Amino acid sequence: MEYISVSDFARQYGVSERTVRNYCATGKIEGAFLTGKTWNIPANATLPRRGKAYASPLLKILREQKQMRLTGGIYHRTQIDLAYNSNHIEGSRLTHDQTRYIFETNTIGITTESVNVDDIIETSNHFRCLDFIIDRAEERLTEGFIKGLHAMLKNGTSDSRHEWFAVGEYKRLPNEVGGNETTPPEEVHREMQRLLKEYNAKNEKTLEDILDLHQQFERIHPFQDGNGRVGRLIMFKECLACGHVPFIITDELKMFYYRGLQQWPHIKGYLMDTCLTAQDNYKALLDYFKVRY
Repeated sequence: MEYISVSDFARQYGVSERTVRNYCATGKIEGAFLTGKTWNIPANATLPRRGKAYASPLLKILREQKQMRLTGGIYHRTQIDLAYNSNHIEGSRLTHDQTRYIFETNTIGITTESVNVDDIIETSNHFRCLDFIIDRAEERLTEGFIKGLHAMLKNGTSDSRHEWFAVGEYKRLPNEVGGNETTPPEEVHREMQRLLKEYNAKNEKTLEDILDLHQQFERIHPFQDGNGRVGRLIMFKECLACGHVPFIITDELKMFYYRGLQQWPHIKGYLMDTCLTAQDNYKALLDYFKVRY
């Protein structure tokens, strides 16, 4: 049997070498094997087809543990870490322990400080959002899917009681992020259509494609509030769908993450390096739980 290299296979099918190595590591290219740190790929191997039959080992385990409501596993840890960090970036004052208590017992534990009710509601809602994307990870990304995530995240919050705040719908009032202007409300639908059309037209989504989607989504800032959390949930979903190891932006990486988003049009390496660091952190967690990726 004749074998080719990762770079040859990537060039043949127009995908990144990182994607090819991920295919090999997750068993999507039959007959590929390692010699030292080098993958050998059968010369007659073809590009894996996308679809549920190719769900990553991690996605399968997340679904199994979600169904079992298993405590102490990767699903349990991911729910807590993702909700805590994503909400904390946006100003939530809940601690990691309080987030864990909410997930495990539906209480916040003993506290001597006042707790914002919205922080509790949005944390609980975030757990539902992650369940939603685990169940429907392979679905094509659409405006309806994204609006559904927003509705799930903001349901029951104080924002939802304001007439001007459109839960599950695009913003009605102009907003900004980090002092920068975002897409005007009347142009959001058109810009989201354009973004999703361009993204969904790609047969194989690289990690760079997913980060580009995220940066453009945050620049559009389609919702009145909740854009950061919805955007990071979308990244997690698309990593699962496309065979990439997902990642969690922690509070320690927050400022690097913000810089990466701002500099993406000029220097892609800032955001890429930050997300690869976050990915390495999540891989260490997967190694601990002995989950293949």
